[in-house]
Amino acid sequence: MNRRDFLQQGSSALALAAAASYLPTTFAAEARPLRVGLIGTGWYGKSDLFRLYQVAAIEVVSLCDVDKKLLEDCANTCTQKNKSGKRPRTYGDYRKMLAEKDLDVCLIATPDHWHALPMIEACKAGADIYCQKPTGVDVIESQAMVAAARKYGRVVQIGTQRRSTPHLIEAKREFIDSGKIGKIISVDVCCYWHMRNRDTLQSAPDTAPPEWLDYENWVGPAPMMPYNRIVHPRGWRAYMEYGNGIVGDMCVHMLDMVRWMLGLSWPKSVTSWGGILHDRAGRANITDTQTATFDFEKFQVTWNHRTWGQMPDPDYPWAGIIHGENGTLKASVFRYDYIPRNGGPVVHRDQLMELDKYPEDNVEKDLEKHVAPAIRGHMQNLLECRATRAKPVADIEQGHISSASCILANLSQKLGRTLKWDPVKHEVTGDPEANALLRRPYRSPWTHPDPAAV
Repeated sequence: MNRRDFLQQGSSALALAAAASYLPTTFAAEARPLRVGLIGTGWYGKSDLFRLYQVAAIEVVSLCDVDKKLLEDCANTCTQKNKSGKRPRTYGDYRKMLAEKDLDVCLIATPDHWHALPMIEACKAGADIYCQKPTGVDVIESQAMVAAARKYGRVVQIGTQRRSTPHLIEAKREFIDSGKIGKIISVDVCCYWHMRNRDTLQSAPDTAPPEWLDYENWVGPAPMMPYNRIVHPRGWRAYMEYGNGIVGDMCVHMLDMVRWMLGLSWPKSVTSWGGILHDRAGRANITDTQTATFDFEKFQVTWNHRTWGQMPDPDYPWAGIIHGENGTLKASVFRYDYIPRNGGPVVHRDQLMELDKYPEDNVEKDLEKHVAPAIRGHMQNLLECRATRAKPVADIEQGHISSASCILANLSQKLGRTLKWDPVKHEVTGDPEANALLRRPYRSPWTHPDPAAV
């Protein structure tokens, strides 16, 4: 099920005020348009890039993709959007693009298994970076990305945009930061969308890849599997070879949201269980049912996803629910509700859409309109930090903690036991088998990044 099916119109005066109070307006203007490059010109690559056009004077000079059709389409649009009218250079290999070393900002929106290597190379090339979540598909990849950002002094924003979502910023300020919610008792995070099943494609046969797709480089360091039209574009999320399932795709957002709201760092331990319990005939190999408990010592954050059956709360199909002594805060990309425990009035806000301010959002293909304001805020925060060299709101280290925690949940589910995490040693305590799984094997000739030698 497409997330856009759940779009809701609506914005409140308070949400508008929250957005206005948050969005940075003081970042230093560049003497010339920012030189921008994008690696991964598909769905979210264009969504991110076109939001950057909306908030900054930029010139897109470089685009990279292994899909020639996507690359051509994005290049045509950027030629129209560039005030110079110049067509961006196009590449099929990110290494050739980054070898130019002429980018101020590099956006990375590849499939998950291709986040680490381009991000590290962009750091070496001197660009500041906006990289989609998760940071990597294994813990060591993700750790190496942090090391590269710090070594080369780069500002890196991860696409966990809940930290820049106007109505969620308001909810955090009004009910968490103010102390109104009281002592936190427990937190639930969840996703009940039927996003694993691709019913119309389950019988799609393996074929030769289309001539416009460089499938060898699309697979890259991941295991080589026969090409199937389910995989590209966007269907790769159904396979653990290219990502980390629904935990890595959807839990990472909600876990990151509650970590940000509540000021949490690493969980002390992670326990997870589940599997393919319903759709056993499907081709997807990610779990359709999974629970994970992240123990933050004072309270637990519990994740549930189920890609079948009815949703427990149709108003909150993908959400974080924070239970405090004085009330409960339900939060999603679409809305929030604060429910006082004493029976007082419920406080409700819808998401901010900004469609009057940015009418082009109404017609942009595949844009998640409800997320556009958060992407703009995320981009503005990146630009502010580019000027000050401060850490952005979704700094690479925060993205690493949320991403690695979700990876640990999948490893716990795979091994069938609780994993105790040592953030100083960056290892699972007393579990050599689990630690051996922190680094996925890379397919030759690609070399797995080493945090100590990026």
